[in-house]
Amino acid sequence: MATKHIGTHHRHMVSFSRSRAEGLYTLVLVPLVVVLVAVFFMHQYAESVAPSHITIGILLYALTATFVRLFIAYALALACALPLAMLITQGKGAEHILLPFFDVMQSVPVLAFFPVIIVFFAHYGLYSGAAIFILFLSMLWNIVFSLVGGMHSIPQDVKSVGKIFGVKGFAYADRILIPSVFPYLVTGSLLAWAQGWNIITVAEVLHTYLPGATAASDIVGIGSILVHAAANSDEQTFEIAITVLIGAIALINLLVWQKLLKYAERFKFE
Repeated sequence: MATKHIGTHHRHMVSFSRSRAEGLYTLVLVPLVVVLVAVFFMHQYAESVAPSHITIGILLYALTATFVRLFIAYALALACALPLAMLITQGKGAEHILLPFFDVMQSVPVLAFFPVIIVFFAHYGLYSGAAIFILFLSMLWNIVFSLVGGMHSIPQDVKSVGKIFGVKGFAYADRILIPSVFPYLVTGSLLAWAQGWNIITVAEVLHTYLPGATAASDIVGIGSILVHAAANSDEQTFEIAITVLIGAIALINLLVWQKLLKYAERFKFE
């Protein structure tokens, strides 16, 4: 039974390596296309957050600018989450100390840090950086705790494969660890993106946290357009913007997350 179990998962890991480009293309190509579109719109439209007349072009520009921030924040969260999860699961001692600490950090409302973050980044004129950092904090813990759960679910016989064949370091992470926790990584990433969408309307509206600031201090994004439309009782702009946002979320879910969730089924332990 153990041999069959290892053999099945080994075939899945080989499949993961061979079809990685095919299975994970949505994580690279879709964001790349959106970033290119965002760059195009950034050259076509002004940086005004609250123009007198909102056009479809401005809405698409705002949406792609928001997506770029979300994608950068997600990439940073992903880059930090894997080593943090590995650090937590190094041993019982590390887990008993770090897991409660990170759990407390996750429980602290991310917006509690926002005023300090805004003031710090605004001092250097990095307004988008403030939004990206707050999005990063909101996404990080969803991925970390999902990965920790995934690492705990790896059977001991699968872990022993790496020891038997002397697979260590990056090779171990690439060939055994990541394929094993891939379903949990996808689930955590999906939750992280949902959290990012939830907080985007706050992350892009900065003037409420800056002394003496106005709406002109806010950054271009679909979230800031929604807030300004609601504040100005501009129902038409609000309805169009929320429709564009819902459509974008549905499209990303269909083209990215549903495909990844289906692909991740191959790597679940039975």
